[in-house]
Amino acid sequence: MKRNLHASQDRITADLTALSAITDTERPWTRRAFSPLFDEGRRFLWDRFKAAGLDVSLDAGANLTGIRQGIAPDSGTIMLGSHSDTVPDGGRFDGVAGVVVALEVARILADRGVMLRHNLAITDFLAEEVSIFGVSCIGSRAMAGVLPPAWLERQSAGRDLRRAIGDVGGNAEALTGPLRLDLSAFLEMHIEQGPVLEREGLSLGMVTTIVGITRVEVSITGRPEHAGTTPMDGRADALAAASELVLSIRAKAVEMTAAGRHFTATVGEFEMKPNAANVVPGHVRMLIDIRAETEADMEAFLRWIKDSEQDGHQNGIVIETRKISENDPVRLDDALVDALSDAASALDIGHRRMVSGAGHDAAFMARLCPAAMVFVPCVGGRSHCPEEWADAADLSLAAEVLADTVISIDANKEG
Repeated sequence: MKRNLHASQDRITADLTALSAITDTERPWTRRAFSPLFDEGRRFLWDRFKAAGLDVSLDAGANLTGIRQGIAPDSGTIMLGSHSDTVPDGGRFDGVAGVVVALEVARILADRGVMLRHNLAITDFLAEEVSIFGVSCIGSRAMAGVLPPAWLERQSAGRDLRRAIGDVGGNAEALTGPLRLDLSAFLEMHIEQGPVLEREGLSLGMVTTIVGITRVEVSITGRPEHAGTTPMDGRADALAAASELVLSIRAKAVEMTAAGRHFTATVGEFEMKPNAANVVPGHVRMLIDIRAETEADMEAFLRWIKDSEQDGHQNGIVIETRKISENDPVRLDDALVDALSDAASALDIGHRRMVSGAGHDAAFMARLCPAAMVFVPCVGGRSHCPEEWADAADLSLAAEVLADTVISIDANKEG
C-alpha cells in the first residue's frame, strides 16, 4: 500500500497534544467556546497558523482564518477547516483534529513547493458545539449569512451572544449577510464519531450527505393519584404511556432503516412529574432527536409521531407533540466527493462513501460553495467522551488526501 511522504504524524500529534493540554483540569478534555481556555486555544492556533506562513485574521463571526495566498487570487479561495471548541468532558479530536489536519495541508503544500492559483484558507469556526448560549454552529452560520438575529439576544452568565462574539474578536453588528463570496470549495475533515470505519478496517470515509435533524417535544398528561389506593385498572399513568411510546419510537426507527438509508430516533431527554415514589406519574415530557438521510423519511416519521397523539388518547391519557427545531439534510457535492475518493484510490487507501449522522459546519458552508467531508475512524466509535481517540496515521492519510484534492480542485476549478 502506498503511503504519504509529506504529511507529518509528528507535527499533527504535537499540535493535538498541545491543544489537549489547554483544558479544564477537572474535566478533561473541556475547552468550550466563549471561555478563557477557548481564547488560549485560539492564541495557540493563531501562532501555529503564523508559523506556517499564513496571514491570520478574525472575521465578523469570530472565525479564525489563515490565508495562503495564491498566484491568481481572483480564481477564488479553497477553504479547509473545522472547530477547536469541545463539548464538556469531550474528546481531543472532535473538530480539533479537523483544524490541525487542515493546517497540515498548508504545510504539506509548502513542503512540496506547490503554488496554487487559488487562495487557500484554513479556518477554525466559532462554537460548532452547543455553546453556553444553547445554540451551535455559530461561526459557520454567521459565515453563511444564516445566523438568526434573535440568537444574538440569547443570554448566559450576564452577557448576550452579541457581546460574546465581540469578546472573541468578532463584530455581531456586521452579521447582515454572507461573510465570504469568494469560496470555490470547502473541505472538512472530522472523526467519524461512530464505529463503521473501524469495524470495516478502513482508513477514510467520504461523506455524501449530512443528515437532517429534527427535535420533537412530546408531552404526555395523565392523572396523578395515590400509588397505593388507586386500582391498577383505573389509572391514567403517564409514565406507563410514555414507556410504551418510547419503545414504539425505537421499533419505528428500526423499521425505517430497512430501506438501507440512514435513520435514527432517540429519546434523550425525559422528565417526570411529580416524580414521587407513592404517586402515580401524572405528566411526562420527553424530547425526540430524529435524524434522516432524506426529507421523505423525516416527513414519514413525523406523520407517524403525530398520529400517536390520537392513538394515545385513551384511558385518560393525552399526548401532544411540538416540533422544537428542524434542519434539512444536506447533500454534499458529488464532484468533490469523487475527487476525494480518487485521491484516496491513487494512494491505495481503504475508504468508503457514507452518511454523517452528526451535524457539522460543512452543512452551512454548503450554502456558500461546493462542500465535502472526510471521516477518519475513532477507536471503538467513541466520541464526546474522554476516551475519544483517533490514530495519527489515519489523520496523516486524511491530510495527504486533502492536499492532493486541493491541488486537483485548483487545477480544474475556475473561480
